[in-house]
Amino acid sequence: MDLSIIILNYRARGLLKECLKGIKMVQPKLDYEIIVVDNASGDGTAQMMRENFPEITFVASDKNLGYAKGNNLGIKKARGRYVMIMNPDIIVFSGVLEKLVQFLDARQDAGIVGPKLLNPDKSLQYSCYRFPDFWEPVYRRTPLGRLGFAKKKLDHYFMKDFDHNSTREVDWLLGGCLLIRRKSLDDVGLLDERYFAYFDDVDLCRSMWEKKWKVVYHPEISVIHFHRRESAEGHWWSGIFKKVTRIHLASWLKYFKKWGRETIAAGR
Repeated sequence: MDLSIIILNYRARGLLKECLKGIKMVQPKLDYEIIVVDNASGDGTAQMMRENFPEITFVASDKNLGYAKGNNLGIKKARGRYVMIMNPDIIVFSGVLEKLVQFLDARQDAGIVGPKLLNPDKSLQYSCYRFPDFWEPVYRRTPLGRLGFAKKKLDHYFMKDFDHNSTREVDWLLGGCLLIRRKSLDDVGLLDERYFAYFDDVDLCRSMWEKKWKVVYHPEISVIHFHRRESAEGHWWSGIFKKVTRIHLASWLKYFKKWGRETIAAGR
């Protein structure tokens, strides 16, 4: 089998339905399977899947396992030589899945490739980054980010100096839509389940680089991503009261405890 598409869902029944309809509509010319993992949404997702997509493998968790553990449930069931981690808020265009598979077929040194992510209005959504330094989340969520030295660091992190229409190796890619070589996953291991949410994609890409697998941003291939950064909404001083922000900061600390405060970007 060429491809296993893993879609982790949590209370996104409507988006999930449109995502699955989109995949079916483009009729990928691949031997592929779709595995939907539901993180105890409790919103009728299971019924929607039974009624509309009975042919798709559906895994229902009895509790919210988080991003890494939920995706790992699907990956363990995957049979494809490539595994795609896809959020339910992704819409694919015709030929996208085939082109991503063809790219990894041609680039045997690459463990992960990610397409360009577009907002619904087709504007660019930043999805490739350099590895963060320790203070990056603080700069992003407080007025410190407006200061010259911090803004310079954030511009570097967001790769503002890079033409986002150019294919290149990058430190890490946002986990909304990633095609992963199964052989590379077997080499580095599954997603680190210490992260409930956030930094799991950074961690996976860093593990790839540690094992000499390359991570590639491929903007000639694009998908629509209905992305919403809940952890960054509202006033900076109110962020600490939001559960999603506290989860993000907890993952930040786990990441740097695991990898250390130094970055390992090598001119990317």
